[in-house]
Amino acid sequence: MTQEDPRILKLREMRAKARQGGGENRIAKQHEKGKLTARERLDQLFDPGTFQEMEAFITRRNDPPLNESTETFLGDGVITGYGQVNGRTVFAYAQDFTVMGGALGEMQSHKICRIMDLAAQNGSPIIGMIDSGGARIQEGVRSLGGYARIFKRNSLYSGVVPQISLILGPCAGGAAYSPALTDLIIMVEKQSYMFLTGPEVIKSVTGEMVDFENLGGAAVHLTTSGTAHLVARDEGDALTLCRNALSYLPNNNVENPPVIAPADDPLRMDKDLNQIIPQDTSMPYNMHEIIQRVVDRSSLLELQSAFAQNAIIGFARMNGSTVGIVAQEPSVIAGVIDIDAADKICRFVRLCDCFNIPLVTFVDSPGFLPGVNQEHRGIIRHGAKVLYAYANATVPKVSIVTRKAYGGAYVVMSSKYLGTDMTYAWPSAEIAVMGPEGAANILYRKQIEDAEDKEAERKKLTEQFRAQFLNPYAAAQAGYIDEVIEPCETRAKLIAALSALREKQVSTPNRKHGNIPV
Repeated sequence: MTQEDPRILKLREMRAKARQGGGENRIAKQHEKGKLTARERLDQLFDPGTFQEMEAFITRRNDPPLNESTETFLGDGVITGYGQVNGRTVFAYAQDFTVMGGALGEMQSHKICRIMDLAAQNGSPIIGMIDSGGARIQEGVRSLGGYARIFKRNSLYSGVVPQISLILGPCAGGAAYSPALTDLIIMVEKQSYMFLTGPEVIKSVTGEMVDFENLGGAAVHLTTSGTAHLVARDEGDALTLCRNALSYLPNNNVENPPVIAPADDPLRMDKDLNQIIPQDTSMPYNMHEIIQRVVDRSSLLELQSAFAQNAIIGFARMNGSTVGIVAQEPSVIAGVIDIDAADKICRFVRLCDCFNIPLVTFVDSPGFLPGVNQEHRGIIRHGAKVLYAYANATVPKVSIVTRKAYGGAYVVMSSKYLGTDMTYAWPSAEIAVMGPEGAANILYRKQIEDAEDKEAERKKLTEQFRAQFLNPYAAAQAGYIDEVIEPCETRAKLIAALSALREKQVSTPNRKHGNIPV
């Protein structure tokens, strides 16, 4: 029997050592916490047998000021490479918590930057799996420089290739800025944490007592801060969500989103939509139900679902093609736009515009949320972000006014003269500067004051104003609405419009970039 070449044996030994990460004991501790290892995560993300690892033998440098006694590990605490996700090339990195708690050092950042550069050069998505205690203290400024190099690439490649961050453990301090710069953040309940300053620092500086979960857990970032887009029950669910999210996105900014074989009739008409808007305009209804009935069945992937719930954003499919959905939810504070809703809508509109995803907007908003708090916190500036995003978006844009579209809320929500291509209205639509009660009080003030029964006169004039001006036909006659349609026709009309707009091209002024009111 021929003896094995010792050089081959050495290679196999090195590969085996690299696969061990921090060693069996630390892997066991990772499993005891209910967490997968970095390699197990990559195996679940990629199509079986397609992941190809890069730079597996890199180790940290041993020259000063590093501590010579510190153990070195092959791969330096991160696994990088590429493979196939649903048959499409994707580049990824996964921090290995079994190696120095996943802490980032100079060579780890080198590996991450290298894979990001390759992704951008080849026009493929980047997936980052974050599970790290933060900067590697013993590497000092080299570690900080490593973060800066990653942040720069997050920024440079924003809008070039999709970037998705999976937070699968701690993500503390400056490290949190990298996910914040990416397109989507997915967290895991009771396992993911993101914050700039930890509980101990907060206690020492402000005296506030808080634990990791209540400071920066998944629930906090989904409901309160709006930082997380999707939250999963466990890691397996998070990786499935990531694969699903990728299925709506193109590989890069010069490709169109993927199209799947439609499983739903494009001409399907849901007669129940004709009765979904209450006759009483003060009564709420469920906009989610409308969206679900209009888009391809079971295709809506809602983002930030528990944050600013008066607004709805998400990906869906229409006749197999990806669209971005933006809407108000009338059952939550009447669908008014507040600061959080404005930020939520703006960022999503810009994401869709980055990656050639057509926008479908369902409008039912009585205006911007009034109040001293909103005004002092800058509702003007935040509301202007929505206007800016829609006005600058060059993708196909279609809007449907289902009920109220008053004042500034009408204007900013994909109105016709912001550049929306097709504007539809349901017969229940009310498009006006303000609601009928306020308008009647202003327009007919003297008539109301002179009446014997002021309340009866106010009510009569309010209804008169509603009948004359608060209907879609007045807007259609003025050219602000392209067509008034039956609600049950919405799906077929949208699919026809999106098909007609597929080859849309827009020339924009030559500039470095605009100055969005952040």
